[in-house]
Amino acid sequence: MNMVSYGGGANSTALLIGLHHHRIPVDLILFADTGAEHPHTYAYLDVMDSWLKDHGMPPITRVYKTTRDGKRLTLEDECLQSCSLPSIAYGFKRCSLKHKIGPQEKFCNHYPPCQKAWAAGKRVVKFIGYDAGEGYRSDKVLLRDLADRKYSKWYPLMEWGWTRDDCIRQIEAAGLPQPGKSSCFFCPSMKPDEITALREQHPDLFRRALALEDNARKNLKTVKGLGRNYSWRERFGKEFCTHGNG
Repeated sequence: MNMVSYGGGANSTALLIGLHHHRIPVDLILFADTGAEHPHTYAYLDVMDSWLKDHGMPPITRVYKTTRDGKRLTLEDECLQSCSLPSIAYGFKRCSLKHKIGPQEKFCNHYPPCQKAWAAGKRVVKFIGYDAGEGYRSDKVLLRDLADRKYSKWYPLMEWGWTRDDCIRQIEAAGLPQPGKSSCFFCPSMKPDEITALREQHPDLFRRALALEDNARKNLKTVKGLGRNYSWRERFGKEFCTHGNG
């Protein structure tokens, strides 16, 4: 049982292309949807699904976090309800654990082919798209990977020696457009030029990001806003208003 955790960016796109080129079978492709991805990522999922179909690979299965009563809970809704920012703003990775890793594990726990593999004493092979320049990332989780009884982690891009630039070239060679960066539209890790682009290209999403920051402001003590050491509204919001988009 082989599965891919598809992130919607260049590395995971090149990973799928490489697996096809190397004739390595893929049984399941999961995309964990936080409900707040950039529009270009959602659009690219359809592009990628078409390519996968043309190459005899399974479609992308979208999973997401739900509440105990089965209702969908987006990361944006969770932040608004708790009057907080995404946990990465505070130096944690809970948003990724809860809205990316968690929904995928929950899906697999109830997915018959995964259950069958585990019942037979086997591990599900999970392909992860760390490129050849990201060995430090796999090194950090090596011991945890080895101790995982349910999943066997495999990092093909590193094994093939594909760097980030190689991934971009492989996507181009496959006749696919570049997917762009995958992240939430209010991610605290966004760079100033990315925030500016969001404001100019998707003012509606920028307003929602500012609303999320405003909603959390009364509880902010260790950080100033979505920029961690600065507020998106203070740095970008005023200029946004002067441009007539606020």
